[in-house]
Amino acid sequence: VTDTVGNGKEVLASIEKNKPDIILMDVRMPIMDGTVCTKYVKEKYPDIKVIILTTFDDDDFIFSALKYGASGYLLKGGSPADLFTSIRTVAQGGAMINPDITEKVFRLFSKMAQSNYAISVNDKETKDFSKSEWCVIQQVGLGLSNKEIAAKLFLSEGTVRNYISKILEKLDLRDRTQLAIWAVQTGVTSENIDPK
Repeated sequence: VTDTVGNGKEVLASIEKNKPDIILMDVRMPIMDGTVCTKYVKEKYPDIKVIILTTFDDDDFIFSALKYGASGYLLKGGSPADLFTSIRTVAQGGAMINPDITEKVFRLFSKMAQSNYAISVNDKETKDFSKSEWCVIQQVGLGLSNKEIAAKLFLSEGTVRNYISKILEKLDLRDRTQLAIWAVQTGVTSENIDPK
């Protein structure tokens, strides 16, 4: 262990000094969360491996972390032996994901890979969407987290969460994963939507 830090900015500063091979990264951190930090780490230091080690199994965190290049997503509470095995596997170029997380990931990719899989919604409801709601839908489809959407659209995270809850209710969708798939399938993600 070369260092222990408390937030994402400290992670980036520590990398400069210690040049670690692997980072055990929490998701919920002040100043800069773990998913955003993972993005910065992989962009600047692509050879450094990142393993997310957290108590959160929220879809939003999982897919953001994997999208940004994390080599592992583990839930806290496992044995030290399991953690050691995960670190060794990732160091050798492999990937490690908690079994419960793996199921979620495969379920999503399985659905997206099936050409006959389509999310059906109430089209009447889409006519009443505001421009802000369409912007939020687009960003969800692009895989952004609530925090990233909030920063991009100059909204609070609470406002983004409220938008998504209302959108899911209007479209009668179960979760943001379904919303993301629907956004991609309908072409919302490729549209030029002016948030103003």
